[in-house]
Amino acid sequence: MLIRIFVLCVFALTSLAFANAASPKTIASYPSSHAVSERVSDLPIDLSMFPGREMPEPRPSPLVNRATPGPWQLDPALQKEALPEVGATQGVNFDGIGSNGWIPSDSNLAIGPTQIGAIVNTYLAVYTKTGTLLSGPTNIPTIFGPLGGLCTTYIVDPIVLYDRPADRWVVAGIGDNYAGAYGECIAVSTTNDATGSYSLYFYSFGANLNDYDKLSVWATASNAAYLATYNIFDGGSNFAGADLCGFDRTKMLVGDSSAAMLCQMTPSSEGSYLPSDMDGPTPPVDKTPGLFLTWQNSNPGELYLRKLTLDFATGKAKLSNATVIQVANDNLSCGVGFGTCVPQPGTSQELDTLGDRLMYRFAIRHFPDHDRAVVNHAVENGNQVAIRWYELYDPAGTVTLNQQGTFAPDTTYRWMASLAEDQSQDIALGYSASSSSVYPAIRFTGRVPTDPLGTMETEASIIEGSGSQTGGTYANRWGDYTAMQVDPTDDCTFWYVDEYEQASGYYNWSTHIGSFIFNGCGGTGGGPAVTLAPTSLKWGKIAVGTTAAAKKVVLTNSGTGTLNLGTIATSGDFALATVKQTKKVTPCVNGGTVAAGASCEVKVTFTPTQTGTRTGDLTFTDNAPNSPQSVGLTGTGK
Repeated sequence: MLIRIFVLCVFALTSLAFANAASPKTIASYPSSHAVSERVSDLPIDLSMFPGREMPEPRPSPLVNRATPGPWQLDPALQKEALPEVGATQGVNFDGIGSNGWIPSDSNLAIGPTQIGAIVNTYLAVYTKTGTLLSGPTNIPTIFGPLGGLCTTYIVDPIVLYDRPADRWVVAGIGDNYAGAYGECIAVSTTNDATGSYSLYFYSFGANLNDYDKLSVWATASNAAYLATYNIFDGGSNFAGADLCGFDRTKMLVGDSSAAMLCQMTPSSEGSYLPSDMDGPTPPVDKTPGLFLTWQNSNPGELYLRKLTLDFATGKAKLSNATVIQVANDNLSCGVGFGTCVPQPGTSQELDTLGDRLMYRFAIRHFPDHDRAVVNHAVENGNQVAIRWYELYDPAGTVTLNQQGTFAPDTTYRWMASLAEDQSQDIALGYSASSSSVYPAIRFTGRVPTDPLGTMETEASIIEGSGSQTGGTYANRWGDYTAMQVDPTDDCTFWYVDEYEQASGYYNWSTHIGSFIFNGCGGTGGGPAVTLAPTSLKWGKIAVGTTAAAKKVVLTNSGTGTLNLGTIATSGDFALATVKQTKKVTPCVNGGTVAAGASCEVKVTFTPTQTGTRTGDLTFTDNAPNSPQSVGLTGTGK
């Protein structure tokens, strides 16, 4: 008989109350040091190999401690029907940062209007959306050089974010000197250029390990925050609970050295929370608390949701009791959740799954009448590891489970996944796949709103591996997380990064970045189309340094699907002017939408910087087939 693990969930009422109780104490921290970096593009490209080092392995989640032996059970959320091949068109695919002597990769990425920020242990690289390298790979501690201290030794578990409302970039990771001192290193770009300079912050955790940090953007109008979660180990070894935190985003964006970090700690029976990360153009409603989710029990299946209300003016944070979300029971992957069991061809070396926690990200998107959130974790299904995924409705209000599923279409192991949802409610799932006959590969699947609830379509491959990870003490380490992101220029294109092996070996992983878009995203019954009137603007002779009267351009969506505007920009001596909203005039805005048949307006001014003919362009990026579209701009300086 197969023996597996299930979670024993026998709580007295008093112990359940204690598990749900929130600590009343706010932990307020301020930067131990602050500085501004050099431009990342000016820092040396670092292709050196470290002498074969393992990143500290994430400590087990409390979920593992509640596991007791029991019979393997059928997964009630298992998808049993095969759907057609995933209805998505693949786009740009290219190799990202390669191995540098660290294991595992911790690969993740963020997507801006024109740039991709990609990060691994311990490098940052910036690419164009066609895969051209703009800067790096840059050793992350080098970026933090002006800060000194722990951030210039080792930075582990790195994360890169794109803050869409602010048009900024965030780079973060755990500062670790491998000698018992820990902290969080955070860099916020000073402009919208990921290759530029960054405001640098260090928050000390002293001798307490702030393990498995995960960060997100939560851009409410007041008390906006970069949310963060940590598993806290006193003295680096004894688990104390999870810190659920918020950094003062408003101050960080202006380089204020007094930006606070406010935290509340959960009971030690909870850990490995993920922070809510906003997708799409619409920020959370003002005063929406930061949301934090964890996988608390596997049998009975339970997710815990907590809310953190931040008040940076008073330095206080209030943590709600845990809301219990009932989900289908499951079996912990590799029998114990925190285990190694994924096979590879040609070797007895197996890979780990980190199957004791939710996997990055907890992505939330606002729709006109509700919010949706998606998240996943690994489970065991019979003789292989599979992916359990969830979609939640209104997590900031009366949260409900809309759908759940376990994706295990065959005997191949699938794990280390990441989920996101586009503006048309299509869901994309990227992950690693491996078996005794399949080298570790990068694949994806997804679903559209018309698919049966709880199902994913037949998977597609981003890239198939051609080797296994072998040959060393830490060769089981894989991941420890990946990232699926949605492109802010169209809110339709998904970008995914994961690791694979080009050839069997040790410390030689590669990362690969791939994009794809669901064929119906952006509208039903057809697509958007852009008509611009006029198609060029011309000013007469204007004195140098004088701003001429604004001229307007009207953009009309002449198609049958919703137009998703990405960026609107000018070049040369031309600038955008403010367009006031009226009953008859709607301004075109970055990240906005234009319904089929509707129009919006842009105004442009001309300020010559020297005499003679001056030229430029007004450029729109969007999800129409002929994006980008341009209006030629001409004027003369005198």
